[in-house]
Amino acid sequence: MQKENKVKVSVIGATGYTGVELVRLLLKHPGVEIDTLTSESFAGKKISEVYPQVKCDIVCESLNIDKISSPLVFTALPHGKSAKVVGKLFDRGVKIVDFSADFRLHDAGVYQSWYGISHAREDLLSEAVYGLPEIYREKIKQALLVANPGCYPTSIILALAPLLKNKLIKREGLVADSKSGVSGAGRTPTLETHFPEVSENINAYNVAGHRHLPEIEQELTKIANENVTLTFVPHLIPANRGILSTCYVDLVKKMSTEEVLDIYTKFYGKEPFVEVLPPGFFPHTREVIWSNRCRIGLYVDRRDDKVVVISAIDNLVKGASGQAIQNMNLMCGFDEDLGLE
Repeated sequence: MQKENKVKVSVIGATGYTGVELVRLLLKHPGVEIDTLTSESFAGKKISEVYPQVKCDIVCESLNIDKISSPLVFTALPHGKSAKVVGKLFDRGVKIVDFSADFRLHDAGVYQSWYGISHAREDLLSEAVYGLPEIYREKIKQALLVANPGCYPTSIILALAPLLKNKLIKREGLVADSKSGVSGAGRTPTLETHFPEVSENINAYNVAGHRHLPEIEQELTKIANENVTLTFVPHLIPANRGILSTCYVDLVKKMSTEEVLDIYTKFYGKEPFVEVLPPGFFPHTREVIWSNRCRIGLYVDRRDDKVVVISAIDNLVKGASGQAIQNMNLMCGFDEDLGLE
């Protein structure tokens, strides 16, 4: 593909973990050219000075919305800071893939109750398309604003969607136990993510309510077309990257492992990045790191008609930057897997 035919893209917030992962993937994408990278912490430095493993000499700039001229922009900013930036870009007709939580929830009141701030562009909530291609592919193709899903929600929604869509499980009493590598907490250092605190340790956190919970319940409810509640407990593990989610749900009728797996195989049969494992096999995080894949294994306990569904993703790729490129590919008319295999 000739350079003049490439789509120019910009990354706002390029030096966080998801930002630099996005830059790494974009550099290998044959259909795009990076136009602008912004970073408030490292303005004036080449991205390769901040991350020497990334061979890119583009100099990071402080954010100036008026200087962003590319037709598609990735916004990798914290929640609360993204909404105003996204709003200004949207008003100019720019296509946006937003990494924050600012446009994932449909209800501004729910957003305020979980994030503690009022929404700066409530008028755009109805415009945003939830960026999970396996569920919303056709809407993403037409979208101007895509809300890239959270990492935990991606792993859990993909694990449970076939069962809820086919109304095979009870909507109450769903449990998701998720374990994430430390990069999911972001690059800003905290006591909880300090190496001596994380090493040789596993701990549950936000047990009373993680901010991803309303996002997960919102999407599972839409898939089921009925109200869904979930008990969600995240854990921090001594690994850099990867998420393993183990979900426990109750069947509404007796089924075998093979019968449930057949439903998953049909549901995800044409999906380029979801792999359903055969009976007796379950995913490991090491199998998906650095990839945009989600691997799913499951088991039916015939004693109490409970299904155990286990999914594994890389929190920085399928849980963030790879999925963002998957969304960009759909928005720009590229093959969905371009630059991701």
